[in-house]
Amino acid sequence: MPEFPDVTIYIEALEARVRGQKLERIRIASPFLIRSVEPPIFEAEKKTVLGLRRLGKRIVFELEGGLFLILHLMIAGRMRWQEEKGAKIPAKLGLAAFDFPNGTLLLTEASSKKRASLHLVRGSELLARHDPGGLEVFACSEREFSEALRRENRMLKRALADPKLFSGIGNAYSDEILHAAKLSPVTLTGKLTDAEIARLFKAVKATLIHWTDELRREFAGRFPGAGEITAFRPGFAMHGRFGQPCPVCKTSVQRIRYAENETNYCPRCQTKGKLLADRSLSRLLKNDWPKTIEEWEEE
Repeated sequence: MPEFPDVTIYIEALEARVRGQKLERIRIASPFLIRSVEPPIFEAEKKTVLGLRRLGKRIVFELEGGLFLILHLMIAGRMRWQEEKGAKIPAKLGLAAFDFPNGTLLLTEASSKKRASLHLVRGSELLARHDPGGLEVFACSEREFSEALRRENRMLKRALADPKLFSGIGNAYSDEILHAAKLSPVTLTGKLTDAEIARLFKAVKATLIHWTDELRREFAGRFPGAGEITAFRPGFAMHGRFGQPCPVCKTSVQRIRYAENETNYCPRCQTKGKLLADRSLSRLLKNDWPKTIEEWEEE
């Protein structure tokens, strides 16, 4: 799922192309995309784009007439920009097209589950209802960050990626943040020391800034292409690097799988040499499940 750095890059790329432009036409290929009824989605047509903003992991188009078009890409939704006006919607992956005088914004989703969503609302009050409510880490103090983190005693990874606690952080960048902070993803937030929270707060900001800057350099002057906004970036330290060496200590990156997500971590940098048991494997292996990285490497 596109997170803070990815959504920021999308918004900057859109700002350069559609701000001040009239949304001439909306073409819908998948009816599952539209999640609002009133006002009807086509009321956004012929409206000028006044600006764009991020709302959590959502992309918001502010249109004249007090309208807001809210796009949530979810896990597999992506955007493409075609300078060809009225560009064809891709047959298999295409969800919709937004035609502007200077080109076409195509919306695709590489999944059969069709989770991406598009809402049209009128007025700031209704827009606010789509805000999950998480803290913006660049607009909060360390104290506010700490209070949100300790609100409930939860696993750190889950808390960090909870949109009701923190805005724009998800599965991929939380792995990178926790590695940078040298913290275990399963540490309970109630057990974190003030020093650990201070380290985490710095790591959150540093990681998000680093990757936003990296993506700006990569996509300078162009719109991200198909497959270029991804949760598995070559420069990542942890996420998607299971079995590869940690860039800090060279220990093999480990993972925990649950539902459709996986958590990647370094046993030496983050868990003091302990392996975190994958629930499904733990049930199968029981006492044979290695408890430390040393035991793992001996097998």
